[in-house]
Amino acid sequence: MASFTAADVKTLRDRLGAGMLDSKNALVEADGDIDKAIEILRVKGLKGVAKREGRTTTAGLVAAKEGAGSATLIELASETDFVAKNERFIALADQVLDAVAAAGAASADEANAATIDGKTVGDFINDEAALLGEKIELRRVAKVPGEKFAIYLHKTSKDLPPQVGVVVGYTGEDAETARSIAQHIAFADPRYLTRDEVPADVVEREREIVTETAKNEGKPEAALPKIIEGRLTGFFKEIVLLDQAYAKDNKLTVTKVVQDAGLSIQGFARIKVGV
Repeated sequence: MASFTAADVKTLRDRLGAGMLDSKNALVEADGDIDKAIEILRVKGLKGVAKREGRTTTAGLVAAKEGAGSATLIELASETDFVAKNERFIALADQVLDAVAAAGAASADEANAATIDGKTVGDFINDEAALLGEKIELRRVAKVPGEKFAIYLHKTSKDLPPQVGVVVGYTGEDAETARSIAQHIAFADPRYLTRDEVPADVVEREREIVTETAKNEGKPEAALPKIIEGRLTGFFKEIVLLDQAYAKDNKLTVTKVVQDAGLSIQGFARIKVGV
């Protein structure tokens, strides 16, 4: 019979984040050899990669890192919160972030093709997924240009790693206000920096909706142009950062706050786990 202790099982679980039963069975098969048990779990995990492909990854974390001229924000996704808060998973996110930032990747495809220790990021993640026993994927990557950066990582639960990540690229000296803008973005979830960035087809579709709505409400024909433009303005205030009411003082627009602080926003990105 294999010779190992409960402490050996705990050591294996702590190193890999594997389940208790899987760790125990691997130690039995390895005759108590922890290194061999790790290889057994890894092989068994790799065999299960295909089986995990159809699973959904609704948990995970966000992580960000700034560099010269740009900052990188990633979402590393897992199936469960149990793995998301595992130290091995968190360490994996740091390794992936470093590799993605070094490669200058601006998309998940580019990021997965970057390299870590002679492997692609995608293969490296799959190897770790084999040990952690869940589907893990680098789901989203954002690269934000800027002279300076404000990074805000928000925890929706104190027991979990950050679930909402924001990066703001800016010029100016007021770092405190820049961070406040990042916090605003985490809360308000704007999709564009300026009105000019909103695609024409999106604006046209909204115009059609508000026009039809106003007509259905029986608004006077002569009043329709003003009503439509007013509702479009309201639409922009929902999705455009610089048009939004500032979260900390809704009497101010973000544009006003930024101008008063002597800042210029060069770009931003927001990622929420699972969304």
